Amino acid sequence: MADRLLFSKTGRAKYISHLDLMRTFQRAFARAKIPIKHTEGFNPHPFVSIALPLSVGYSSQCEILEFGLMEGTGREEVPGRLTAAMPEGIVVHQCYPAQRKLKELAYVNYIMNMEYPAGRPQETESAMRELLGRDSLIMQKKSNKAKKGYTEVDLIPLIRGWNLECQSDTMTLDAVLSAQNPGLNPELIHSAFCQEYPQFRPDMVTFHRREVLDKDGTPFR
Repeated sequence: MADRLLFSKTGRAKYISHLDLMRTFQRAFARAKIPIKHTEGFNPHPFVSIALPLSVGYSSQCEILEFGLMEGTGREEVPGRLTAAMPEGIVVHQCYPAQRKLKELAYVNYIMNMEYPAGRPQETESAMRELLGRDSLIMQKKSNKAKKGYTEVDLIPLIRGWNLECQSDTMTLDAVLSAQNPGLNPELIHSAFCQEYPQFRPDMVTFHRREVLDKDGTPFR
């Protein structure tokens, strides 16, 4: 049975790319002297796999990494030893046996925060509610497999639920989005909003992954 880590990626660490994050974990396992399984073949290397790679610049408190822990190290030891070998911003919270298949991971809860330092226009709230209340919202999505370099996707069926909160200088969207096959990146919602309402484009937007969920809306581990 494989093992999994639950870890967070915040602060400066959110700018570490997916491939660099994989290498970071491989090196951290070695520095922490935690023996893990390696791939087979002529050039074996430590096997680590991260579910749902996070976009660069996004923070998260619910990242999942799969690996194989060798005998001799207790799972309860792993979080502390591994975090000590990590760069600032990466904290391992839990190590546990992987009992559920990754294909059961159905939704992701994202927090998208749109900032207006000079003051949020009041109309932004009704504009976002109108956008997300549509029956259909077609956007272009990059695709290496498509001849045109992109595919068209309807965002609305991929949004399970959402809540909007507004302050004097911010608008925060708390949304549960499809995780895979296909998944919905919240950046597409931001792009759609700016495309439909360019006059309400925020000065800055941040994305935070708060939880990964199964089809019933229960946290996936």
